[in-house]
Amino acid sequence: MAKRILVVDDSAAVRQSVSYVLDQAGYEVVQAEDGMDALKMLDGSTFDLIVTDVNMPNMDGIALTGKVRELDAYKYTPVVVLTTESQESKMSAGKAAGATGWIVKPFDSEKLLQVVKRLAG
Repeated sequence: MAKRILVVDDSAAVRQSVSYVLDQAGYEVVQAEDGMDALKMLDGSTFDLIVTDVNMPNMDGIALTGKVRELDAYKYTPVVVLTTESQESKMSAGKAAGATGWIVKPFDSEKLLQVVKRLAG
């Protein structure tokens, strides 16, 4: 059974790009356009990994990561932040919220796959 990954980004182009890379590697990908959308999708579903942007409307990726960590079913699910943000303060906030990893855009497909394979299998 394919590992399920939730990709959260307000940019449809980024969601499609990340989804394409992961889909080609055999993962099942579900897309959400912001943190609020992602939280709805987590309810009643199971994901092996979450990839999220930071800067999104309604709920950003750091707030989403914190909310994910409050859910019993997702306490230990890896959360990878994929963002243009590279400031130490943002990375620290992400780590404090419970992010497992941080990849700066534009992303390298091979690096993304290495991280996903290591964290989700």
